[in-house]
Amino acid sequence: MADKIRMTTPLVEMDGDEMTRIIWQMIKDILLTPYIDLKTEYYDLGLVHRNETDDQVTIDSAEATKKYGVAVKCATITPNAQRMTEYNLKEMWKSPNGTIRAILDGTVFRKPILVKGINPYIPTWTKPITIARHAYGDIYKNTEMKVEIGSKAELVVTDKDGNETRKLIHDFKNSDGVIQGVHNLDDSISSFARACFNYALDAKEDLWFASKDTISKTYDHRFKDIFAEIYENEYKAKFEAAGIEYFYTLIDDVIARVIRSEGGFIWACKNYDGDVMSDMLATAYGSLGLMTSVLVSPSGVYEYEAAHGTVTRHYYNHLKGEKTSTNPIATLFAWTGALRKRGELDNISELCKFADALEKASIQTMEDGIMDKNLSILSTLPEKRVVDTETFLVEINERLKKLI
Repeated sequence: MADKIRMTTPLVEMDGDEMTRIIWQMIKDILLTPYIDLKTEYYDLGLVHRNETDDQVTIDSAEATKKYGVAVKCATITPNAQRMTEYNLKEMWKSPNGTIRAILDGTVFRKPILVKGINPYIPTWTKPITIARHAYGDIYKNTEMKVEIGSKAELVVTDKDGNETRKLIHDFKNSDGVIQGVHNLDDSISSFARACFNYALDAKEDLWFASKDTISKTYDHRFKDIFAEIYENEYKAKFEAAGIEYFYTLIDDVIARVIRSEGGFIWACKNYDGDVMSDMLATAYGSLGLMTSVLVSPSGVYEYEAAHGTVTRHYYNHLKGEKTSTNPIATLFAWTGALRKRGELDNISELCKFADALEKASIQTMEDGIMDKNLSILSTLPEKRVVDTETFLVEINERLKKLI
């Protein structure tokens, strides 16, 4: 075999939990370390180690990502009450993804992987639609409470001089109820806008953004205004030179347009909209297991991950010694995305070519009918062979050898 591809700058490697942690090591052993002199700065974001470090390891991994510019992350557990008991946790640690997003000030871009035989439920979607999700604020940083009958709820803002501005939310004179306070920041919205505009220029694809500014005349309208101002002042000429378009419309209208479209554009969404619509798109294109995800900061820092969870059920089967048929593609494409970006930033063309070849080999394997159980159910190919995860990766490797 030829000499291994050498790296000059490390990737930040964030290990994870359960079945995806097992797949993570398989991918490295079968498809990466035989070909690359893999250079990573390793952080164990498995729940056990997060608990041991009081979640400091998550913060450290995000700071390392800022330092080195590119990270690759395995899926991780966000604990609930059941996990508190199962893992004997000191406290219910926050989502690592949420912590990393906040530190990197990042926007999440999710894009489906198109494979022959896995047909989108919308027949006109012949190109991928990328969801850009604002990863700050809204209900994810909300304050909420129950309200008893006879209470009155007000929105109160106290300025730096101590002056109060009040607005009535609702007079609960006839019924108990609930209230919720959400916020956002001009700085975060601006970062979101710039990340979307930069990503669109890199991808050479149109950018669509939508909110409900006709109803939310201050909150949502602020998003609309900031996007418009940044586009006009910083990106309009660049978009025109690239032959791409920035398009704003209402969220209801954009959904109708998305359904009728052929794909091939970036759809920017506020936090909640992006959370819901990215899962809808993943399912409509085929599977969350065929969805890439990258967190991009406005300063040009990238963190690649799979869009799905830790595949708990398969992990418990694995612990019993059973062979599992788990789709490794989204996790594998997190690695290829990070390696390609590292190659681009460090001018290592061999690393970029390797990432391209590995993705091509992965798609070729699935289009040859070799896949995990869940993908085989979705696939319309006449000849299919269901294999366990390790065999799937070995089959990809056979095709990779021919491509490189």
